[in-house]
Amino acid sequence: MKKKKDLGLDFVIDRITNSIQNTITGDSFQTEVSLFTTDDAKKCTKKNGWNFDWKSELKDYKKEVYKITIVNNSNIVQGLVSLSNEGDHVFMHLLENAPFNIGKNKMYEGVMGNLVAYACKLSFQRGFDGFISFTAKTKLIEHYETALGAYHFGNGKMILEKDPAQFLVDKYFKTK
Repeated sequence: MKKKKDLGLDFVIDRITNSIQNTITGDSFQTEVSLFTTDDAKKCTKKNGWNFDWKSELKDYKKEVYKITIVNNSNIVQGLVSLSNEGDHVFMHLLENAPFNIGKNKMYEGVMGNLVAYACKLSFQRGFDGFISFTAKTKLIEHYETALGAYHFGNGKMILEKDPAQFLVDKYFKTK
């Protein structure tokens, strides 16, 4: 079996918001993160503008795939993340905005920050002190250091430690 080459994540944290925010009106919408299903995968395809094969991510038993949606509008996926439990931290394999949330005319911002915060939240829940890691494309390493407080320790390998992880969790997942 051929091993896939790890190309690195290529996501941009457009803004750290309290939820996700409409780029035209500025209205904020509360979100929920839930498991991505095979029914969801039928809608999130390359044919529909998605960059990654999310169906194949679902088939990998080592990975958990989550979707982010707006509360009371769970049929429209705003973004996706593929994670794995590495025993002492959570690893982010893939992260993607919905096609309509990319570029100059995107509909919502804050989706990527929200999904990274969710990965941090899972890490805290699993006893890993918020630690998450991922491999970044070289051109975005500095962006992740600045936007997320991530630490680069060589060859595109990035880690988010406890304090920046806690900041993101507190920002996106306020306890009521």
